[in-house]
Amino acid sequence: MSKTPAYAAASAQSPLAPFSIERREPGAHEVLIDIRYCGVCHSDIHQVRDEWGGSVFPMVPGHEIVGVVSRVGSAISKWKIGDVVGVGCFVDSCRHCEACKEGEEQFCAQGMSATYNGYERKPDGSLDTMRPTYGGYSSRITVDENYVLRIPTGMPLDRAAPLLCAGITTYSPLRHFGVKAGDKIAVVGLGGLGHMAVKIAKAMGAHVTVLSHSAGKRDDALRLGADDFLVTHDADVFKQHAGRFDFILDTISAQHDYNAYLGLLRRDGTMVLVGVPDPAPVHAFSLIVGRKRLAGSLIGSIRETQEMLDFCAAHGVASDIELIPIEQINAAYARMLKGDVRYRFVIDIASLDKAAA
Repeated sequence: MSKTPAYAAASAQSPLAPFSIERREPGAHEVLIDIRYCGVCHSDIHQVRDEWGGSVFPMVPGHEIVGVVSRVGSAISKWKIGDVVGVGCFVDSCRHCEACKEGEEQFCAQGMSATYNGYERKPDGSLDTMRPTYGGYSSRITVDENYVLRIPTGMPLDRAAPLLCAGITTYSPLRHFGVKAGDKIAVVGLGGLGHMAVKIAKAMGAHVTVLSHSAGKRDDALRLGADDFLVTHDADVFKQHAGRFDFILDTISAQHDYNAYLGLLRRDGTMVLVGVPDPAPVHAFSLIVGRKRLAGSLIGSIRETQEMLDFCAAHGVASDIELIPIEQINAAYARMLKGDVRYRFVIDIASLDKAAA
């Protein structure tokens, strides 16, 4: 075990503060990664503040991790010291359920082992509630070789970090539901998720429209690659564009009227939710008139996340970020709650190492 500097929340009411954790030496099939960058996801705030319930404290957040392999286990052949790698939203799964066997570990029947605010696995695959997981707001992490991702050569590492959550969360539904060149798609919301959805959908060849309540984001939407921009606080927009889109990706986590957006779909169109707002009613007629589908999507599997990274590298896609030192993390949380980030904070972990020196 080695002492590792980190930032943690001691409770749901506590700000993030310097903390020390222990990282185990890599086992036969594990790698030790020196973390270089860690993205800041809005879910970090939800979990630090126990807004979803069940939070495990002290908590070291962070599941958008990019770093360099510094040590490998005795049975490792896939990775070597010096490899540039990533770690996303989970670090293990039961490996035995139907989902895991089919390479869909994110839907593990026993629950995936989250990179933080979760628990490690026992040899039999069950969760070990005596061993909580700690995330990427730290200097290093030990991970099973099968849950490590290769960062393609040439990809900017700081801008690659958010792809491990925001990137795969938006790529997965676009890929799963078959978005293709020429499709007319809408992205609802232009935040950390939405800006990645625009870039990825455009790279897939789709005609992309951003739907936002904020007229001030028009220029950014077009700069990011959107072909059109609609301001949704005008109710007439929903009438004027009824039946326009083949596919809608809804990234908003604030409560809103799903029925209005479903009206924008063509016959047999699909709307997929990746945001997590408070419950809102869905009227049957919003679906049955036009044989429309309302679906949800989580993140992606390890296989699909690697596919996403390779796709983004091939198309020059990376996140728009603001790089911050670890000391600014509480201020960054406050800014995120105000929507004051374009479009993802990323922590320079070198600042954590300097602070701990």
